[in-house]
Amino acid sequence: MIFQEPMTALNPVLPVSEQIAEALQWHASNRARAASRKRVLELMDSVGLPDPQQLSHCYPHQLSGGQRQRIMIAMALANEPALIIADEPTTALDVTTQARILRLLRELQRTHRSGILFITHDFGVVAEIADRVVVMRYGRVVEEGTVDAILHNPQHTYTRMLLDAVPKAEPRPARTLPEAGTPVLATKNLDKTYGEAMFWRAARKVRALDDVSIEVQRGETLGIVGESGSGKSTLARCIARLVDPSAGEIRLEGKEIGNRTQRTLRPFRRRVQIVFQDPYRSLNPRRTIGQSITEGPRNYGTGRDEAVRRACNLLDLVGIDVRGLDRYPHEFSGGQRQRIAIARALAMDPEVLIADEAVSALDVSVQAQVLDLVERLREQLGLTILFITHDLRVAARLCDTMAVMLNGKIVEYGASEKIFLEPEHPYTQALLAAAPRMRRREGEREYRGASS
Repeated sequence: MIFQEPMTALNPVLPVSEQIAEALQWHASNRARAASRKRVLELMDSVGLPDPQQLSHCYPHQLSGGQRQRIMIAMALANEPALIIADEPTTALDVTTQARILRLLRELQRTHRSGILFITHDFGVVAEIADRVVVMRYGRVVEEGTVDAILHNPQHTYTRMLLDAVPKAEPRPARTLPEAGTPVLATKNLDKTYGEAMFWRAARKVRALDDVSIEVQRGETLGIVGESGSGKSTLARCIARLVDPSAGEIRLEGKEIGNRTQRTLRPFRRRVQIVFQDPYRSLNPRRTIGQSITEGPRNYGTGRDEAVRRACNLLDLVGIDVRGLDRYPHEFSGGQRQRIAIARALAMDPEVLIADEAVSALDVSVQAQVLDLVERLREQLGLTILFITHDLRVAARLCDTMAVMLNGKIVEYGASEKIFLEPEHPYTQALLAAAPRMRRREGEREYRGASS
């Protein structure tokens, strides 16, 4: 089985290579240690992990979300199983890695006649891998049939609603933005290098950001896209000053915030807020959502009554019943929790909202609702948004401009329409070509290629 959330499925105190080797040795006790090590490196390479020799010594927390998911997939494939149960295995993966994993699963299916039970909310992935499709709602099967019949001639209204909610990889029409002035947010030659020294080996340096420069105008949505480990989340955390940059500048309305101490940074913190990928992990399970939303404003001097009134208004704004103010995060669905996380960020009246893979774990119908919400909030509140995603269809729908990242660098930067219709960099072209689509090639059973 391949689970959706690798951080909870992997052992945090064992190197990832030992966890893959454990699966091998439990089922082949006579396997030599050297043979197991060789097989582990082969599996890590087959799922697209860069530099398997080096990553094999890492612990789960030292890898990106997409890299952890690939470790989980390698563990599941280790013993060439007869049946693979894949529960949202490509949700956290970028399109190029997703395409590679789907090819790997198809190859395993062909060579070893493995059966695959593939659980997903992504119809592009369904089109890529499925022979038959079962559509479920409220614990019941509402429709079943061949992939061609379900995708192109759906009978049930719920199936049609799901298909209509799938974002199309077509760039949004260009919006008229306010006249350019001083950018609300700008970075110049931003660098971030991680390095750690263990007493048994030398320091390992990783340059997560390499000379990154961006500018975002008021009311603009900038999409940061790229594969797992490209530096997208590191850029977000540097801008929010959750981590300190190694070099370069970060300017908020022309004022440098990249080199400020924590004390002098405090007045600026409320002006940049971040919404994380997993709201269940970012919301405190022991606090009611009312306490979570009001905590920030109250720390900045807002009175209790005013903070509660503001929280009620924000819950209404994001479509959550205000009677839920005294409920806990586990009492809400994933989509509702993400809305609550957005309300918590907005409680600080930010000028810049950073959404770090904020819709990647949501099903298409809830994803569409959250994207509609983000668009509406941008128009109503005049927000400047930094939207980080590996899903090009989401970027196409929401973003005015895009920055494509690879190995910590921006390789292409410009208007979304231009990047989608006339990509210049080979990596951007590869990303667009790898995005799943729901259009069948003539004479082929598989569905492949770029989204349409």
